[in-house]
Amino acid sequence: MQGIVIKSTGNQYLIRLDDQTQIIGRIRGNLRLQDFEATNPLTVGDRVEVDINNFEGDLHWITALVKRKNYIIRKSVKLSKQVQIIAANIDVAYVVATPVLPKTSLGFIDRFLSTAEAYNIPGGIIWNKADLYEEDIREFLAEVNGLYESIGYKTFVVSSISGEGLEELSAALKDKINLFSGHSGVGKSSLINRLIPTLNLKTAKLSMRHMKGTHTTTFAEMHLLPFGGFIIDTPGIREFGTIDFNPKEISHYFLKYSK
Repeated sequence: MQGIVIKSTGNQYLIRLDDQTQIIGRIRGNLRLQDFEATNPLTVGDRVEVDINNFEGDLHWITALVKRKNYIIRKSVKLSKQVQIIAANIDVAYVVATPVLPKTSLGFIDRFLSTAEAYNIPGGIIWNKADLYEEDIREFLAEVNGLYESIGYKTFVVSSISGEGLEELSAALKDKINLFSGHSGVGKSSLINRLIPTLNLKTAKLSMRHMKGTHTTTFAEMHLLPFGGFIIDTPGIREFGTIDFNPKEISHYFLKYSK
């Protein structure tokens, strides 16, 4: 039977089968040799074949990985040879960002969007914590969003506190597999909790000393949206290293040039 990996916790995977039941699976050793070398052979969003009649206790064997339509990966900045698959089979990849408390650099956003485009995944930007924005910040974002939207990226300005922009964002997320990624402290977990009221993802206060967040999401996980579709929640990323980009080809990984 086939299913989709909705949570990865090291060498075990929570799988939502096509009949809507959930099981815990573990891969066989030879599955590690498939696809390409990475720190994680399977990831959230992967469709897998499971032998539901062959299990040990609560664990079922994952026997095959269904061909991915796409995936997004990142490279550790400090360990340049380490490659991690963040998620697979994504419809849209969103970077959740904040212009203040903490500040997300445009360079980080550009690296995320260009990497998504390189792996054939549409990208977008969600600016969170709009309830904290002063007028000058809103003017700055209007200029920045105008630039990104002019080359084809969707942008949203939202607040998980006030609810600003959530109706528009929900309409865009509906019936799609959406990846949320970004720095720790941008309010990603709080935003997902607002979009999915039955969830109670752990949140943490921003460190006022370093103006950075702490990691509250330990493993990637897929959550079912009440209005249809999924959000793939990923651990906070401090930096985002691009993979094997030729500097002369960077511009082609942005929508204006790639479409």
